[in-house]
Amino acid sequence: MAEGVKLLVGTTKGLFIVEGDPGRESWKVKGPHCDGWPINHAIGTGDSLWAGGGGEWSGAGVWRSTDGGESWELTRLTRGSMDEWAANDPDFAKMIGWTDTPLPHGTAFSQIWSLAHAHGRLYAGTKPAQLLVSTDGGESWDKVEGLTDHPSAAEWQGGGAGLVLHTILADPDDPRKLWVGISAAGVFATEDGGATWERRNRLSNAVCGHHDHPAAPRDGEIGHCVHNMKRAPGDGETIYQQNHHGVWRSSDGGRSWDDISAGLPSTFGFPIHVHPRDPATIWTLPLNGDSQGRYPPDAKAAVWKSTDAGTTWTDKRAGLPQEACFFTVLRQAMAGDRLEPAGVYFGTNSGSVFASRDAGESWSEVARHLPTVLGVEVVESA
Repeated sequence: MAEGVKLLVGTTKGLFIVEGDPGRESWKVKGPHCDGWPINHAIGTGDSLWAGGGGEWSGAGVWRSTDGGESWELTRLTRGSMDEWAANDPDFAKMIGWTDTPLPHGTAFSQIWSLAHAHGRLYAGTKPAQLLVSTDGGESWDKVEGLTDHPSAAEWQGGGAGLVLHTILADPDDPRKLWVGISAAGVFATEDGGATWERRNRLSNAVCGHHDHPAAPRDGEIGHCVHNMKRAPGDGETIYQQNHHGVWRSSDGGRSWDDISAGLPSTFGFPIHVHPRDPATIWTLPLNGDSQGRYPPDAKAAVWKSTDAGTTWTDKRAGLPQEACFFTVLRQAMAGDRLEPAGVYFGTNSGSVFASRDAGESWSEVARHLPTVLGVEVVESA
């Protein structure tokens, strides 16, 4: 198993680790970890793993493991209703081992929604939307004030899940560059390590037309309800995003965006994924619409793949359910490995994890009956 693939699967009832053999044919499920906390997102490098989540009851926190997930330690960041209950009920406080220890961020946010590791730093996105940074492996966290104090912050509006910072992208070569996605405030980028941020939601000059959908592009912008983003490999600054209304590509680091939805069965979906070596190969999983059930069109599951940067799309259905399929795949629930051919993985709100070991051409169910899957990531090699 050590030489195979390790998936970190965040769910509403803890973190699960799904391990595949070197051939990605046999899979084993371990968990739940993290005391059954809701885990929105987890990441890992070698034996170092981090899982972020929480909620109104527990408050927000980041779990850390240095032994590949065998043991975990929690860094609590904010208080939840559990703290208020324990503060007023000594018996309950004793039962759960609670002490009235001040937490570093008070009640500033209720959940960790996203994590990223780059250039020796950890980043975390929260609900409501803030960006945190840690320079000590996740033991302590500071707020990135430059984003919180952005001039547009007072205008930010939450999406269906609230005002969440759900995507954090780093430049592999320049530690000063970061991009974040906030629903529903849009894309923000920094080129000075987080001191200042630019809002990047502009339509490209090539895009025109009118849409009646309230989340559709208008007023020269693509719409602020970005669902998920991925940065393409290579020297350029190509970024893809699945928006509430369409799939978009930017060739200039988010300064302008082109609509690449033509050929897809729907403009609505949550995740998007990009090939680890080919910047023109991407996958997404369209759903039938935001107010029509949020399941695959015609209740037939398909991952849609493009090998020409979104100019054309092909549906990949082999191994996926083709009748009575009503699952949803959430924004952080698709990921991939760096093997050859590239593996692609996604989890569903019905508790399944599907895997492709041939770059999305065919699929198999490698875990089932899990709680609602909120996030899927692949542990990177150390």
